[in-house]
Amino acid sequence: MSKQVSLSVNDKPINLDYFVHAFIEHTMGGMLASLEGTGEVESLDFSIDEAGQVTINLNNAVVPIKIFVNEIIKSTVTGMLSPLKGVSEVNKVNISIRR
Repeated sequence: MSKQVSLSVNDKPINLDYFVHAFIEHTMGGMLASLEGTGEVESLDFSIDEAGQVTINLNNAVVPIKIFVNEIIKSTVTGMLSPLKGVSEVNKVNISIRR
């Protein structure tokens, strides 16, 4: 079943082509699969705020993360998004995935 993926960077919606859509979906799914107590993504609301704090709401439950996990996920996501067209710098991120 296909998933809907939406992305905004610095409160600006970013259009996703097929490759970027699939890349974000698979990368986020892989990162979440590595965290203890997570399951398959039915719904995901992921954000990085301006202070660099990562929030993960997976299947309507907040996933607790430690400082190291926050930093590695933040670095991975900002690195993944920084080369996208229309993105000059990444200060704030919102990713939503729905089945």
